[in-house]
Amino acid sequence: MKDTTRHQGKRRLLAQILEKKGITNKDVLDAVRKIPRHFFMDSSFEDHAYQDKAFPIAADQTISQPYTVAFQTELLELKKGAIVLEIGTGSGYQTAVLCEVGAKVYSIERQQELFRKTKNFLAKLGYRPKRLTFGDGYLGMPEFAPFDGIIVTAGAPFIPKPLLAQLKIGGKLVIPVGDEVQTMTRIIRKSETDFEKKEYGEFRFVPLLEDKN
Repeated sequence: MKDTTRHQGKRRLLAQILEKKGITNKDVLDAVRKIPRHFFMDSSFEDHAYQDKAFPIAADQTISQPYTVAFQTELLELKKGAIVLEIGTGSGYQTAVLCEVGAKVYSIERQQELFRKTKNFLAKLGYRPKRLTFGDGYLGMPEFAPFDGIIVTAGAPFIPKPLLAQLKIGGKLVIPVGDEVQTMTRIIRKSETDFEKKEYGEFRFVPLLEDKN
């Protein structure tokens, strides 16, 4: 697939749409302008790549709506060099956005088919997360904790305790919580035992499943 001036123009328009919807983080908007989102989708659906919509990908998963990706990333408030855990690698688009904003990314995917495909694909694009793992996102990656940020890209029926435990003091967990419809939730770890929680409206995600597939 090629990345043409037409694609680049569509990305600029997409970034403008996200700004109008309230995204203000310059690094996040720059990432949206830079990353060829159409590469992350089947070429026959290329025209859908720069619409602000979620879209189905392999293994009954979706590539998240660009606004959702930008919103979750913005909520993390990352500094360059921040260590981030991503639960649900999926297509790799969110992973690429995190890499572009300067994060050191550790990512877990529980679908074997997606894990293999995305691992190879990200490397071809030049995105090199610190670690991509096939595993259960509910458990996190305790061996690489603590994290400055944890982002969950699937709907969780509850907040997994292991993820809270893997946050640094001052670290932020951004997670959509709920069954049919999820409430975007950010939790900031204030101390060893104290967590501050804030909610940011309703979203729809595929469910966060336990165990590996």
